[in-house]
This record gives sequence, structure tokens and C-alpha cells, in this order.
Amino acid sequence: MNRFKITELGNDVFWLRDSEREHLVRVLRLSPGDIIVGFDNTGMEYTAIIAKIEDKSVTCRVISSEHPDVEAHTTVYIVAGLSKGEKMEWVIQKGTELGMEGLIPLRTKRSVMQLEGSKAQDRVVRWQKIASEASKQSQRVREPQIAKVCNWQELAVHLPEDTQWLIPYEEELTQRLGTVLKSLDAKRPIAILIGPEGGFDPTEVAVAQETLGAKSVTLGPRILRAETAAVATLTMVLAFFGDLG
Repeated sequence: MNRFKITELGNDVFWLRDSEREHLVRVLRLSPGDIIVGFDNTGMEYTAIIAKIEDKSVTCRVISSEHPDVEAHTTVYIVAGLSKGEKMEWVIQKGTELGMEGLIPLRTKRSVMQLEGSKAQDRVVRWQKIASEASKQSQRVREPQIAKVCNWQELAVHLPEDTQWLIPYEEELTQRLGTVLKSLDAKRPIAILIGPEGGFDPTEVAVAQETLGAKSVTLGPRILRAETAAVATLTMVLAFFGDLG
């Protein structure tokens, strides 16, 4: 069944506007009487019948509502060093499918791609759209939020104070991810710090450890690409706490 992000929710009715309306009308060519599903990013899901299609909105009458148990019970964020090409988009798409809570794009010393000002804002809008589409495809009821591009100094304010920080690091040889996960609290948020191409500079790892209390971990003997490390770590964290597998 086709899924849409609700623009406005009323009593037993919701409305779709802007890109959601355009997708329903021009791409899917749905009509009054068709059944759809809407979600409003609160965890609720609404099955509805299309009641009326107008120039700027679609009115949908709610038939039933539920709170499906589809979101991860452990809150996990990805903090990703800016990477070139479509790597960030791939991490956002796959991270959304797997169940990440959100992603924070991070400027780092080794980032080839640098984003500032309006260019950074435009890219975040595009990334949020990718997260939205992946949420629909994976039948989630809360889409991950993509934060604005930030620096190390701004990073902590984007996440709760009790966040637990992990940093996969190729120079870490003894502390394995599986061992560290045993010491974490599933009820507290977890943030995974992933470097760009070429990884984090050692001074950045030191900053993460000293200011955020990040625990550096090894993912194994093989060197992974940044995007692979992000998705692999997210998968292992969610699987460890019972949200996958």
C-alpha cells in the first residue's frame, strides 16, 4: 500500500500537500476512493481513504490508526565525516532502512568535500528527502532527522547529554566493538562517529575521546570504506541490542 508523510493531521482526517500531493496525483495517479497509509513522524500510522483531491491538497479520511512496533528500541545516531560523491546518500538510505535515529554530517580535517552556507543547507534538504523516501520504502513511522552540517565544536549540542559515543578507528587494535557494546546502556542514545575517506586525523580521535568520552573500537582486521564502516557498525549495534536479526 502506498505510504505518505502527513502534512497536517486533524480529527479522523489528514491532508497531503506540496511534494506528497504531487507524488500521489502526478506519479501514482491515485483517485478518490483509493486506500493509502499516512504517518506523521510521531510513531503513529493511519490507514485512510482518499476523499478529495484539490489543486493544493489531498484530503484523506482516516479508517484506522495504530502504533506499529517497527522502530528500533535502541536509539542510534550516525555522525558521518563529509564524504564525496554519493557516499553520504548511500549511508543515509541504508541507515534509514536499518533503523538509525538520525545523522549528523561532520566537517573533518580529511574531508575532501567541504560544504558551507547555502550549499550546505541545500545538501541537507536533499539528504532529508532521501531519508524520507527510505522511511516510506522500509515502512517506518518516524523518519530520521538529518542535522545541519557542523564542526567538532558544535557536535555535542545536537545530541542528548547522556549519549554514549563510539568511534571505529583503524589504529585501535585491542578494543573490539562486541566487547565495548557489553558496557553500554541500551536505554541511552548511542552515537557512531565515522570518518571520511582516509579516516579521522589522530587529533580528532583524541578530541572525541577527551571531550565526548568516545570509546575507540576495532571492527576487525580488514580496513573498511567509510560508508561500509557506518552501515556495518550500525548493523552490529542494533543486532547486539536485539533490534535486528
